[in-house]
Amino acid sequence: MPLRMLITRLVLALRNSKDWFVAQLAFGLLNILKLLPADGAINFADRVARRIGPKTSRHTLTLTNLRNAYPEKSEAEIEAIALDAWGNMGRLAAEYVFLDRLFDFDPEKAEPGRIEVSGIPLFMNLRDNPRPFIVFTAHTGNFELLPVAGAAFGLDVTVLFRPPNNPYVAEKVFEFRKARMGQLVPSHAGSSFTLARKLEAGQPVGVLVDQKFGKGLYTKFFGQDVRTNPLLAKLVRQFDCEVYPARCIRLPGNRYRLELEPAMAVPRKANGAVDVDATAQMLNDKVEQWVREYPGQWLWYHDRWNIKRSLNT
Repeated sequence: MPLRMLITRLVLALRNSKDWFVAQLAFGLLNILKLLPADGAINFADRVARRIGPKTSRHTLTLTNLRNAYPEKSEAEIEAIALDAWGNMGRLAAEYVFLDRLFDFDPEKAEPGRIEVSGIPLFMNLRDNPRPFIVFTAHTGNFELLPVAGAAFGLDVTVLFRPPNNPYVAEKVFEFRKARMGQLVPSHAGSSFTLARKLEAGQPVGVLVDQKFGKGLYTKFFGQDVRTNPLLAKLVRQFDCEVYPARCIRLPGNRYRLELEPAMAVPRKANGAVDVDATAQMLNDKVEQWVREYPGQWLWYHDRWNIKRSLNT
């Protein structure tokens, strides 16, 4: 066997073993959390993440993103938002364990439980009048609860998601999501065709719109240049379907509000065609509005502005 091939195999084996070890560690921690009451586990994960997050390399990126997004804020304010964001991440991880128990929404109850829902008439209309539409969200609060809510309301939404980089974690997450969130489409080269076929068949789809996309459209986000995936805008142009924003907001006491907003007016050119670039910017503006309302509930460690490489040089 050529030396180069042998080295390549060794590197891949080491990488796979590292991914396996990290996955087993993560699964072990989550299994320990299962032994605790939901509130205790979620609060514990918040405290741990606030301690560990600032010690990771991602904290530098988090602070840089916050300083660029909020030049008017003091360093103390920036640090406070960063800690809230790490706490949000810890909570999100712990909530995976209890997702079935967390979603307790019952429209017949006089008093709300952990989950309250805004936009119920919209949910009902979309369910009772089937048609193709796109619902979009961002990585705010526990965004995983939104497809769970859709399934609970009887909406058969095909959701596009990006699998974790770790293949062992990705497999477990996919199995978990599939059992609770309806149809899932992993983000890859052919995923856009899958979503197009669903819309063509008159079915709804859901997408996250705040992820980094290297070959995306040139747009602005928090006043800075950013590349945005044109997929949603192109699907709207092709199928002329409605577009609904939806988000999750964390409330005090480990409670959550899920909001489905009215359909947005899609920007159009003078000839009536959908303006793809303006639609992509519209999505960024909506997500920015959400993040500015609850800045500690967004994933600031995410390299949305593609600046991580410059921080390491």
